Amino acid sequence: MTVLDPEFPNAATASFMFRGQGVHALFLAILLPVAWGLAEPALGDGSWLGLSDTVWFVLAVGEAVLHQLYVWIAWRAQLGRKLFTRLFGRGDFAVYSAIFYVLLLLRPVVIAAVSVADAGTLLLPSWLALALAIVLLVPSLYTAWSVQRYFGFARAAGADHFRRRYREMPLVTQGAFAWTPNAMYTFGFLGLWAVALFGRSHAGLVAALFQHAYIWVHYACTEQPDMELLYGNPGTSRG
Repeated sequence: MTVLDPEFPNAATASFMFRGQGVHALFLAILLPVAWGLAEPALGDGSWLGLSDTVWFVLAVGEAVLHQLYVWIAWRAQLGRKLFTRLFGRGDFAVYSAIFYVLLLLRPVVIAAVSVADAGTLLLPSWLALALAIVLLVPSLYTAWSVQRYFGFARAAGADHFRRRYREMPLVTQGAFAWTPNAMYTFGFLGLWAVALFGRSHAGLVAALFQHAYIWVHYACTEQPDMELLYGNPGTSRG
């Protein structure tokens, strides 16, 4: 297949497609049994919408894995083969980002679902769980506002893999990005913790912790190698 973007000829190789994914698989093989071991004592007694808390927990973990596998395959296939452009033309990024944001929005939904099914199992007083939820929700919401105000949702989804103009934008240092260049992963995912704490759900909190830990696996194994290719600086985060 002909490479359409001569700017990144190395992206069309199998070695780049799978770069970092061995480590990704290793971390996933560690995180999955750890998450199950931590959640299992609280599972088995609850249900919601006809599904057991165990099923909701598996969905909460599996949905995160599906999301990050989708991003890995989509990013690398677009960089190396312009797969989405070949299939959808000028609508390439619109199609990619629609799927991306559906999967992203499902993350808090499935965390909420397992937290409802498993409500009250977290061994914390109600007042303390509520207080912690609010404390964690504030930086998460501020980060979401900062993304909307300064960074842009298209860029957050990986538009730099599709359009040169996004790669030419400067680093964002306003809002939550003034605290850390990777505010989305550092603070944004605390909102998932807050959802579980609002429900005082042991399994929900484990699922949130899994999702937060696993997004850093994505950062190290997929995003950083891509940033090295796109920007020539493996230590530079674009979000």
